[in-house]
Amino acid sequence: MPPQYFTLNEANETIKLVRPLMAELLKRHARIISCRPYLIGVLQDLHSNTGSTLATTVAQDFLVMERLIEQIKAYGCVIKDINVGLVDFLTERNGREVYLCWRYGEDHITTYHELHHGFNDRRPIED
Repeated sequence: MPPQYFTLNEANETIKLVRPLMAELLKRHARIISCRPYLIGVLQDLHSNTGSTLATTVAQDFLVMERLIEQIKAYGCVIKDINVGLVDFLTERNGREVYLCWRYGEDHITTYHELHHGFNDRRPIED
């Protein structure tokens, strides 16, 4: 499948669809992280463990997260970091490919970065 290119307006419109999916993804990710200390004990004691409601919930969270990631990617977005909700949108700028960069919590896209750079190298779109 060829890569999808976005205009700034198209990417900002797509954010409206991605934002609730990313909110759910971040919520489930945070719950899994908060359960990690308990789950380590469950996994270490597999012989006497007769089941765990929390482990079942976490397993279900992983399945939902997988579906959410696939939904976001289906819009043509590139998920860069599910810890903070970073999503990139491929575009062409001044004759070269770059990523428009959005972080969950931002109202709209205001920055971009080169393909092989990341969040810390973001530059304002106006430059």
